[in-house]
Amino acid sequence: MNVTNYPRLEISEENLRYNISHFRSKLNDSTRMLVLLKANAYGMGAVEVAHTIERMGVDYIGVAFVNEGVELRRAGIGLPILVLNWSREALEDIVGYNLEPGMTDMFSLNLFRGYVALRGLKDYPVHIKVDSGMHRVGFMENELDELKEFFDNDQTLRVKSIYSHLAGADEACFDEFTLSQAETFDRISGKISDFLGYRPMRHLYNTAGIERFAQKYPQYQYDMVRLGIGLYGFRTLEDEDVRPVASLKTKVVQVKHLDVADGTVGYSRKGKIGGPTVTATISLGYADGIDRRFSNGGAHFSLNGHLVPTIGNICMDACMINATGVDVKVGDVVTIFGDEPRLEELSDTLGTIPYELMTRMSRRINRVVIR
Repeated sequence: MNVTNYPRLEISEENLRYNISHFRSKLNDSTRMLVLLKANAYGMGAVEVAHTIERMGVDYIGVAFVNEGVELRRAGIGLPILVLNWSREALEDIVGYNLEPGMTDMFSLNLFRGYVALRGLKDYPVHIKVDSGMHRVGFMENELDELKEFFDNDQTLRVKSIYSHLAGADEACFDEFTLSQAETFDRISGKISDFLGYRPMRHLYNTAGIERFAQKYPQYQYDMVRLGIGLYGFRTLEDEDVRPVASLKTKVVQVKHLDVADGTVGYSRKGKIGGPTVTATISLGYADGIDRRFSNGGAHFSLNGHLVPTIGNICMDACMINATGVDVKVGDVVTIFGDEPRLEELSDTLGTIPYELMTRMSRRINRVVIR
């Protein structure tokens, strides 16, 4: 049995390219694109996706943490990388790997300026986060006087961009609030640019913002947009023409033909056998992100063109499917999600969003870009 590269998450380069083109079609020719690769590219594999999108001509990469940026630099990625969250312990890596930190408060600005000054550096690129109404992190309008005083007396940092984040751009019921956020950001970012004496890039729209507002309110495209979940084929609007990029696959490692009175399958004897039953054990479990709530028929996976239910509890490294009535053998490929079933179907089963299931996928799953 050849199980090389399985389990594997197959990433379609063609569909990545298609989705980038789709979202670019909504933008002005001059609008740049930052692609978010945080959380291991939403589970898709940051290094694999980064190499692919770098060839597609994106302008920036965004990550959540410094170690994510370091991983990309060590893999040879040369695009500018915005790091959204960082700490004192990461200062050396930020500068050593030419990463560009986001600044959300005066403490972070003073801390970073002190480190950069000790290194004798000038004009190190940083990005200023504005709180336009999400109230998570970022500078509010009443903090601008202090921010101005800081930059009036600073020669070590240069603001590369000013940005903010939309709280409800994906829901029409919040459109009025979204537009108020855009107006707030426009006002605050304009004041920052004025006291800096130069015009950094500005970016506000996320995936939902691009989908629902970029063409109706092109003025808020500013200099750049941030493409996140949309890159991977998930949409806010039902008629959005995007393609899923990933299929999670594994292989059958054992087949059992069972006809045992009062027989059960798996831990805690939860998988009841009601008659002659064929089970197939596959090499993925909850340690790989297969939710235990998918146990005992909680999900169906695709086996040789048939959707078959799980049977028994999901194990750490494996789970079992009921293959009764299906022609099955060791080495057959099982699709957890892809064209069928769709990841959205699995997330709906759990009452959650696809992002959550995507980011749970463990790094021991091979990521393979299909060209």
